[in-house]
Amino acid sequence: MKFSSVIIIVVLLLTAGTMGFAQTPIRIDIDLTKGKKPVSPYLYGKNNVLPKNLLGSGTTADITKAKEAGVRFVRQGGGNNSTKYNWRNRLSSHPDWYNNVYDNNWDAAAKNLMDKMPGVQGMWSFQILGKSAANTKNNFNDWAYNTSKWWTGVNQNLAGGGQVNTAGGSKALVEGNPDLYLMDWPADSTVGILDKWFGAKGLGYDKTKIRYWNMDNEPEIWSGTHDDVMKTQCTAEEFMQLYFKVAKAARAKYPDIKLVGPVPANEWQWYRWGSDAILYNGKRYCWLEYFILRISEEEKVTGIKLLDVLDIHFYPGETDATNCVQLHRVYFDRNFVYPGANGVHTVTGGWDTSINKEYILGRCSDWLVKYKGASHGVTFGITETDIGSTNPNVQALWYASTMGEFMKNGVEIFTPWSWKVGMWEALHLFSRYNQENFVQATSQNEVLISAYPTVNEAADSMTVVLVNRHQTAKQTVNLNFAGYLLQDRTYSMYSISGLTTTETFVSHTNNKLAKQDVIAAQNQITVELAPLSVNSIILKAAPVSSDKALQNGRFNAKIYPNPASDQVNLEFSLPEKSKLTIALYQANGMLSKTICNTAFESGNHQIEINSGYLSSGIYWIRFISETETKTIKLIK
Repeated sequence: MKFSSVIIIVVLLLTAGTMGFAQTPIRIDIDLTKGKKPVSPYLYGKNNVLPKNLLGSGTTADITKAKEAGVRFVRQGGGNNSTKYNWRNRLSSHPDWYNNVYDNNWDAAAKNLMDKMPGVQGMWSFQILGKSAANTKNNFNDWAYNTSKWWTGVNQNLAGGGQVNTAGGSKALVEGNPDLYLMDWPADSTVGILDKWFGAKGLGYDKTKIRYWNMDNEPEIWSGTHDDVMKTQCTAEEFMQLYFKVAKAARAKYPDIKLVGPVPANEWQWYRWGSDAILYNGKRYCWLEYFILRISEEEKVTGIKLLDVLDIHFYPGETDATNCVQLHRVYFDRNFVYPGANGVHTVTGGWDTSINKEYILGRCSDWLVKYKGASHGVTFGITETDIGSTNPNVQALWYASTMGEFMKNGVEIFTPWSWKVGMWEALHLFSRYNQENFVQATSQNEVLISAYPTVNEAADSMTVVLVNRHQTAKQTVNLNFAGYLLQDRTYSMYSISGLTTTETFVSHTNNKLAKQDVIAAQNQITVELAPLSVNSIILKAAPVSSDKALQNGRFNAKIYPNPASDQVNLEFSLPEKSKLTIALYQANGMLSKTICNTAFESGNHQIEINSGYLSSGIYWIRFISETETKTIKLIK
């Protein structure tokens, strides 16, 4: 081939060790050809955002921060405090505080949702236990006792005239009488709130903004949390009958309601009702399988849909970073051996310690198909969870990994219970920058690095979330795309890493996100990730006109040999006279050297680069003419 010009340029580096990466990049393949599936906006949820007093023109810090972070779903029942809520009197009995009864204005909280959080979905709870708060006249006087300080005796049943056990612990010397502060609350009473909020003579709230209703809370442990009225735990079937009554009554009043249950408390309660399996028709079942079976049977008999979202809680005991950063695998990963496995040993009815792979939502998916058929229409929710780590970087990464796995597997609702440093940052990164549809990604090392890509409906914008779970080392990642043609250009990556124990998230514009540039070339991106980091790369697809220009050869460039040793040849052709800038970049997108910035005549050209001073690694060479840009990866 004849070249119109040959230029020899020597590229010298200040330090050989600062360029590129010695380690082998972890390959991730992102494949849009395998389709896309919607991401539920209700994964970006939180418990207890709304104040229970009516706000005027102002707002509160909680609402403001939630809106700035992009909260799309709020769960307002209050956990254990929802089980005995009385919507008529706006009172709750607090089982974790002597069973005392206090004002609890769900009406005001729902009004604040309507007025202050447009576009956000809310969820409250139905009471299935059968008792609700009646009055505040028979509370234990905790102020007179110890100025209302927390101590180990706060779980004693002292409302209703109980006698305090000053030694502490959960047992009072004399139990209070629940008849003095509670009243009966059958199914028609609990669903009456639907008439109050949405009925013709009600408060006029928009029922489409409050479609989701928890079917009470953690019923398997009522004999512990609500032992004032349930001294002995009811049977699983007794609970099912209570559940059926409320579910049918709710569906009759509000056909489009979303019923969310059964809300088990933790890993043991996923499988056990009390301490034993459930015997039914001569077979022993674990709790969630039995629940799904009985829902299916009742639906077949009545023709009424009794479950829309299967909801669980999870409070793992792990505190160390090594285990906490893998907790997202508990829900769907059928190969993950969970160190905290306990209840799952009983999944077949006995006790088998060799069964230690949880994949609890995967198991529930199997049971739903088994008993209800492949088109069952039931989704999943996790409305309470927490981890024991106190490291904000671990907390942010665990939360981001869990949201990512839920996007991948079609989970509908996610509202962690505790809220720790790092979680606001992760929520904001996901809710504000993710797109509407998940696409498939495969990592060579899923334990260490995961990718969670999303695209918009037009599939011309993509956000790729990358998490690095290594606690101390940076990791290099090579992204490859199928079915999505990138523009050869620089893109922005937003990262969370190096968090301290002080909360850093203030607003959409005042937070800890660090921005850097990454380079896309030849439909690939190579990037370095900080340890314990969450990163989002914001991408645009190449427009059709640009694709045609490249295909028609308006500007061509190549480099060889590649991989290179001591010399690199750059060949390029220009259709017309043009100024051309050629620059060398590090793999992380940082400019290392401008090779040339010169006007060239039309035709073919060649530049030789002395690359002997480059350390081994990955680089980018970018050609920028007056009309076009082309970027090529160089491996040394």
